[in-house]
Amino acid sequence: MSERLLKLRQKLAEKELDGILISQPENRRYLSGFDGSAGLLLITGSESLLATDFRYTAQARGQSPDFQVVQTKGELQEWFPGLVSDLKLRRLGFEAEHLSLATYQRMIEAAKAQSSQIQFVPVQDLVEQIRAIKEARELELIAEAVKLADQALEHISNFIRPGMKEKEVSGEVERFLRENGSESLPFETIVASGPRSALPHAKPTERPIQTGEPIVVDIGARLEGYCSDLTRTFYLGDADSTFARVYDIVLGAQFVALATLEAGMSGEQADRLARTVIEEAGYGTDFGHSLGHGVGLAPHEEPRLAPKASGKLSDSMVFTIEPGIYIVGWGGVRIEDMVVLEKGKPRLLSQVPKIR
Repeated sequence: MSERLLKLRQKLAEKELDGILISQPENRRYLSGFDGSAGLLLITGSESLLATDFRYTAQARGQSPDFQVVQTKGELQEWFPGLVSDLKLRRLGFEAEHLSLATYQRMIEAAKAQSSQIQFVPVQDLVEQIRAIKEARELELIAEAVKLADQALEHISNFIRPGMKEKEVSGEVERFLRENGSESLPFETIVASGPRSALPHAKPTERPIQTGEPIVVDIGARLEGYCSDLTRTFYLGDADSTFARVYDIVLGAQFVALATLEAGMSGEQADRLARTVIEEAGYGTDFGHSLGHGVGLAPHEEPRLAPKASGKLSDSMVFTIEPGIYIVGWGGVRIEDMVVLEKGKPRLLSQVPKIR
């Protein structure tokens, strides 16, 4: 964790911050190792504090040896002034996209009550930018999570039968993942068949799966906190001309992105690689989400591969490539794989077959 803290402290210096409060759960775990559900990090140029309540103090001391663990008691205004009083802070950053307005207001009130001169400074994506570049051990864990999701998709491709309900299929996916080592799943499994497959984030229902229709299955595993996110679109029976055409366009768009994406591109440029293929095929308005997103401790994190995404892609970033076409009243096709950028080019992490 010390190298991660060093990188963060360098960013604090660049922004002329005396310290930062970390409340976002994945950022908190990334910097400290603590995976409890309640806690606050206070990191300055020389101090690393982890404030949490009685339920988690023993856990925090075991998981976060680089941090001084402070046990909180009562409401925030009772313990927060003591947390910051001896640190001589003037500009204190906080995670604006995570900290609630109510908590922010209580912090200001607590500081004023102690005549503190702290200026609370909102920051965005400070830790997320560090997290986007994966370390060797992180890449190993992500690869294992991808492998498990691969195995689950392979299993489910041989499990689905006409007449099975979407919920039955999603239940089998989740059973397989948990019995083969996955921790809590990073997101709710998506199984959407027929016209419902045109809903990119459809929840499984009691609808029976039928032959002659697309079936979108989107799953993820989690190992030691690290996630995977893969999608395949299945079809029971002989594919009709519509499915074959739409599937080929989506697959072609993904192949183009995998073949031409390079480090140094912006997220918008990467998104455009696949989007152009789909637009030129006449389905531009049916591809309504981004091409991809980062995956790590969270199933959706930096980088973003999307229109107007200006961030640059670089080696050791892990992200999805997931073009899709969704036609209301008919259904949808999405193919999602995970890659890591190595030597400027994407390397596929997922290996489950794409064509059935």
